[in-house]
Amino acid sequence: MRSDTAGSLEERLATLEIREAARSTLSRYMELCDVPQPVFSWEDMSSLFAEDAVWEGIGPEYTGKFGRLEGRPAILSMLADFLPPSSHFKRNIHLLSGGSVVAATSAASGTWIMQQLSEYDGGGTELLSARLTVDFQYADGAARISHFRTEKLFAAPIHA
Repeated sequence: MRSDTAGSLEERLATLEIREAARSTLSRYMELCDVPQPVFSWEDMSSLFAEDAVWEGIGPEYTGKFGRLEGRPAILSMLADFLPPSSHFKRNIHLLSGGSVVAATSAASGTWIMQQLSEYDGGGTELLSARLTVDFQYADGAARISHFRTEKLFAAPIHA
């Protein structure tokens, strides 16, 4: 049987809270990226990112497509090309794997597999899978995305 001191229990609880905050932040990000949205808020989206966040596409297919964006305003500007009121997607949904999150005192890092089902406004449908590697800053009970990396793993049209 293990004997824990109050200090080590507090540390373990803090680590669990940081991990859960990171998962919650990424889930909310994916939810806000779904189209259509009953209520979309750029303020909510903005609050998910650290002011100096980095968002980048990596790997052979996404490095050129997305590049590297630095700072919250640049990230939000890129997202505006895809999310309402943009008509890029007619419908779009993101599904996340359970992922793996490692947490420290004021940060966390996780990896997830994301599946995206999309119907484009201009026609066509697609199933896409990507690996997401996301770093978070943790402060005041909230995890904010500090570095978001997406790498396309698979894509194929969906035929009805």
